Amino acid sequence: MEIKILKDEKNEMDLEMDSLTLAELLRVYLNKEGAEVAAWRRDHPRKSPVLHIKGDNPKKLVKKAISSIEKELNRATEEFKKLK
Repeated sequence: MEIKILKDEKNEMDLEMDSLTLAELLRVYLNKEGAEVAAWRRDHPRKSPVLHIKGDNPKKLVKKAISSIEKELNRATEEFKKLK
């Protein structure tokens, strides 16, 4: 999976991703983590989505969102193992 940084400023960041699923997942968690704006756009169905993030320290927000996703996945994995 590739993520390309298109814009990296103090309060804004644009990330081009090759996965629409990942863009949507990050958008949801970024909004939970307090981003002012987290939205993706895709100019054409054949083009990669671009995730736009606006807020205080977007890099930190992305790291927090990824950490939250990892924790939730680990929790779900543990619950699944208990079902065996």
